[in-house]
Amino acid sequence: MSKVKKGVYDFLRGSFLTDEAAFKNWRIIIFVVVLLLIMITSAHKAERKVIQISKLNKEKRELRAVYVDTGTILMRMKMESSIREKAKARGLEPLKSPPKKIKVTIKD
Repeated sequence: MSKVKKGVYDFLRGSFLTDEAAFKNWRIIIFVVVLLLIMITSAHKAERKVIQISKLNKEKRELRAVYVDTGTILMRMKMESSIREKAKARGLEPLKSPPKKIKVTIKD
């Protein structure tokens, strides 16, 4: 068997984990596994935050729509024509003559 074939065969058998220098190999393997676990964990956390941001953006758009609708309703309620209609329904009519200013003077 050639040296390359023997090296590939030993690698496939896993002899690099059981020979004399296996301690160094195990340390590297454990280090790589820990790094992979950290990477997977951070990816899951980032994905969770992206989903949360998406939900909050959707809620923000809904609340903004409610705000705009409420503002529109309020503007319609404050219009003079709608106030006149409500006053007429209660039996009130606008003045035919403009109001007069009253001055109060106090003499000491």
